[in-house]
Amino acid sequence: MKTIVLNQPGELHLTSRDVDDVLSDNEALIRIHRIGICGTDYHAYRGKQPFFSYPRVLGHELGAEVVALGKSVDTKQLEIGNKVAVEPYLNCGHCQACQNGKSNCCENLKVMGVHTDGGMCEYVKIPANKLHRSTQLGYEQLALVETLGIGAHAVQRAQLSANDIVLVIGAGPIGLSVIQFAKIQNAQVAVMDFSTQRLEFAKQAMHTDYSITATTEFNTNDLRKALGGKLPTIVFDATGNSHSMMKAFSYLAFGGKLVYVGLFQGDVTFFDPDFHRKEVTLFASRNSLPADFKNIIQQMESGQINTQAWLTHQAAFEELPSVFETWLNPESHVIKAMVVV
Repeated sequence: MKTIVLNQPGELHLTSRDVDDVLSDNEALIRIHRIGICGTDYHAYRGKQPFFSYPRVLGHELGAEVVALGKSVDTKQLEIGNKVAVEPYLNCGHCQACQNGKSNCCENLKVMGVHTDGGMCEYVKIPANKLHRSTQLGYEQLALVETLGIGAHAVQRAQLSANDIVLVIGAGPIGLSVIQFAKIQNAQVAVMDFSTQRLEFAKQAMHTDYSITATTEFNTNDLRKALGGKLPTIVFDATGNSHSMMKAFSYLAFGGKLVYVGLFQGDVTFFDPDFHRKEVTLFASRNSLPADFKNIIQQMESGQINTQAWLTHQAAFEELPSVFETWLNPESHVIKAMVVV
């Protein structure tokens, strides 16, 4: 089968590998049709992705087709020919987190395309319970479910309401997924980014209430003015930028919540007296849960979520090594790139 391997930072290589089609009783073999390109993939390409080693087959945003099933897979739940979204979080099932229903942060978690090889190839075998089928959605839509799950889980962590003023820092795909679910909760949503193009996209496609152009000099007083005299009660930082993540503490209203959706390789520090004075609640948000995949597919099928505008760039599988680096250029205005296998 055709496979693309990231041998080292900056080096994607198209090669061929044998298909591993020997299935255990509870596994499925899937044919990959679409691969969404994520910030994780870009970070890995640049050599800046935590928990990562080379060489690695990238790809964890996948729209796929079931082509074979292990003998114990319940065919009432999954059949050959089904179109599926892939939940790429391979949890152990027996650690304390798994036993407490937090499989997204399993102590032994292996994420496809990060800790173990992913779906940047033609065929993958995977535990059948990691596949979520749809009879209505196409492969491109199914490949976006994982991205949406990141935002859905982050918003669920924050437990926001219609009374909240939400600030989302970073208008890339993860930030957009946060905006999507914050708007479903009817919260007021402001988005901040350096890119005016991304801010305009968020306004047109996601109907954000406030657009804030980030600058190095931007401060809390500027934010208060932009929001009509108030500060956000919940801040989601989806940048993975250390400066942004630490500055986000200052943007919160008293009693507010800060949710880190992005991450970076380093330490987060904050001024403790202000942290206590404001009684800030700090959350990390990692991956998503199986229920998120099911809920998102239902919302996409019902038309409550429309992601068509997200898909700004596309490439054939064989073209990816030559075009991937161009998508890193801000001038390419990539929102979401999709690979056709």
